[in-house]
Amino acid sequence: MRVHVADHPLITHKLTVLRNKHTPSPVFRALTEELVTLLAYEATRAVKVEPVEIETPVTTTVGVTLSEPRPLVVPILRAGLGMLEGMVRLMPTAEVGFLGMARNEVTFEPTTYAERLPDDLSDRQCFVLDPMLATGGSLGAAIEFLFKRGAVDVTAICILAAPEGIAALEKATEGRDVTIVLGALDERLNENGYIVPGLGDAGDRLYGTV
Repeated sequence: MRVHVADHPLITHKLTVLRNKHTPSPVFRALTEELVTLLAYEATRAVKVEPVEIETPVTTTVGVTLSEPRPLVVPILRAGLGMLEGMVRLMPTAEVGFLGMARNEVTFEPTTYAERLPDDLSDRQCFVLDPMLATGGSLGAAIEFLFKRGAVDVTAICILAAPEGIAALEKATEGRDVTIVLGALDERLNENGYIVPGLGDAGDRLYGTV
């Protein structure tokens, strides 16, 4: 498993505003989209392309286009939805699937309650969107779900992660082609399984439910 922490002043600036508990939901949503677009730039460095011949106003030349089958973007509901627009803004021709996953607040174990994905993901590159990599349970289950459908490699984009989540995910995805792109790697998890210093519950802050 490869882990890339995007070290850029604009990412750090936007994260600072997201962390602030006084940032209202509309600003939080807008900044999340902007931040994800910056992270998506890093996450798509290895996206598959193929040569294509085109005509410019001056001459004929060869460029590249995204390969078939197209990449699949998979937000994990519900908080991952807040990241979707920022991702497809950068890669508008990608297809979009959905996974609904919830974490038991007592055991911290994930459960899948909904999915809308192609039955066959053979030769697909998949990009999973999940704002918080805390215990790693939900993201690990989502990644395994995609590989069982035939995905060839999976890149997860997360705004924040805890070291405990990284360690758990590395163990759960051993032998898989997995990349994690982060806005920041935080200090730890608290006793309730929340990232510290973190930014709170991303879903609640995105959609105003507190």
